Amino acid sequence: MHAVTLATTLRDLHHADEPLLLPNVWDAASAKAAEGAGFPALATTSMSVALSLGYADNEAAPADEMFAAVARISRAVSVPVTADIEAGYGLAADEVVDRLLSAGAVGCNLEDSDHGGAGMVDATAQADRLAAVRAAAEAAGVPIVINARVDSFVPRHQVEDRLGEALRRGRDYLAAGADAVFPIFAATEPDISALVEGLPAPVNIAYIPAGLPLPATPGLAGLANLGVRRVSFGGGLHAAAERALHSALTAIRQGENPY
Repeated sequence: MHAVTLATTLRDLHHADEPLLLPNVWDAASAKAAEGAGFPALATTSMSVALSLGYADNEAAPADEMFAAVARISRAVSVPVTADIEAGYGLAADEVVDRLLSAGAVGCNLEDSDHGGAGMVDATAQADRLAAVRAAAEAAGVPIVINARVDSFVPRHQVEDRLGEALRRGRDYLAAGADAVFPIFAATEPDISALVEGLPAPVNIAYIPAGLPLPATPGLAGLANLGVRRVSFGGGLHAAAERALHSALTAIRQGENPY
């Protein structure tokens, strides 16, 4: 399928009757499994891709290896793929777009954490970067879906008003050309409701189950009722797969049936 068609399909899915549920995959096998389960689009997870390549998250993996992994995923499926490319690995906007399209992706997450520092990138600088990516996509003739990640809820960032900062940045990023806003780790119903009501575009919420050292989000039905248009799962599926693998390996070591 042509990149323009894939990108248009991905964008339209953000405005369907039901929220877009995006399973986050990390290799060709997980991508094929997700497509086979009936999901109309897929997202990569930078954390799990990096871990599968032997690196840590937060741009510790080389850009070449990360984009190569995205390419293997895109080749394995026929549905649109949106790539988590962290903060863009220091690449210029036109190179970001070129590498995305060369890898077969038609969407991306771009986050505003400063991986070279301790906090968040200046909001104006991030908006300018998003505008440059949008301009590069238009020059390439493909309406890449830009999901602007806002990291004000990330626990390690010292932000006085996490919700207010997410709203301010989200509006700036949308004005710069982003298609959706992803306030990662926003979890409470009041915060999510305020984000949905205060941002004039689809809001992406990361599904967080109970039992993690993070506030849990409402369930999928609850997120839909709050008006969330896109739900992603981060490294959750990869972690579940690793738990299953660990259980099977433990059974083998104990002389039991691993299956």
